[in-house]
Amino acid sequence: MSTPTQLEQLKQYTKVVADTGDFESMKAYEPHDATTNPSLILKAVQKDEYKPLLLKAVKDRAGASTEEITDYLLILFGLEILKIVPGRVSTETDARLSFDTAGTIAKAHTLIDLYAKHGIAKERILIKIASTWEGIKAAEVLEKEGIRCNLTLLFALPQAIACAEGSIQLISPFVGRIYDWYKKSEGKDFVGVEDPGVQSVKTIYNYYKKFGYKTEVMGASFRNVGQIQELAGCDLLTISPNFLQELKDSTKPLERKLSPEIAQSSDLKKIALDEKGFRLMMNEDAMGTEKLAEGIRLFAADAVKLEKLIEQNR
Repeated sequence: MSTPTQLEQLKQYTKVVADTGDFESMKAYEPHDATTNPSLILKAVQKDEYKPLLLKAVKDRAGASTEEITDYLLILFGLEILKIVPGRVSTETDARLSFDTAGTIAKAHTLIDLYAKHGIAKERILIKIASTWEGIKAAEVLEKEGIRCNLTLLFALPQAIACAEGSIQLISPFVGRIYDWYKKSEGKDFVGVEDPGVQSVKTIYNYYKKFGYKTEVMGASFRNVGQIQELAGCDLLTISPNFLQELKDSTKPLERKLSPEIAQSSDLKKIALDEKGFRLMMNEDAMGTEKLAEGIRLFAADAVKLEKLIEQNR
């Protein structure tokens, strides 16, 4: 009997999600779910093998607005992904709606309706929304309607607490971007358990499990395979193809680092949080505030680039 790879070991207690818009990578690593974002879709449609999806979106929606074509393109990617993964696909709302609760809800309805027209049940979709207060409130409404959400650009504990209190399906704390901020701020590298990104996700995971929240934690945005290894046992981890390959190439034992049992022994205290408390806690967290703002700007910029690419191909 062959020794299991680290990827196989990880899959024993963590759902592995492919963080890519590349279908071939998904087929190769057999993830349970897949997630995309505007940056990944933008990158994908500039490759020859995915250009036909862009052209199909433009052709099928001839005469429609650029916004409508963009939504349809996201769905076309999602439909292809759902042919590959057995679980769910995350489809992102426009980052420019990050401070618009009503606009986010409307966009989510549009995306879910588009999937429904192609025979896809809403249970297989996660609507990705930025973890602003307005985004979290939109997700609360959507969850009550049975539309599951993935709250992204999550960097700080108050964001995670607000999501849990709102009964959101899933959150995506960004390990690598937290690590980037502290590396730049403190001028040093961080390895293993000392990594601030790893510590952040461990705290959120332990908080959720200790206090019985059902919201799933999906670590995201990794800079090295060590960060993934330190979070083995997290509910889900969304991993890019290069790190999936690194895990597949190793047969070293992979120790489970996170579990509900370990979480119960943590000394975390429950925090009551309303909007004022949320905004104050976020304001006190320079990293969380800066990375959230930066992430929204970057995703919004890539959404604009994607729209320009659609315009050029009309």
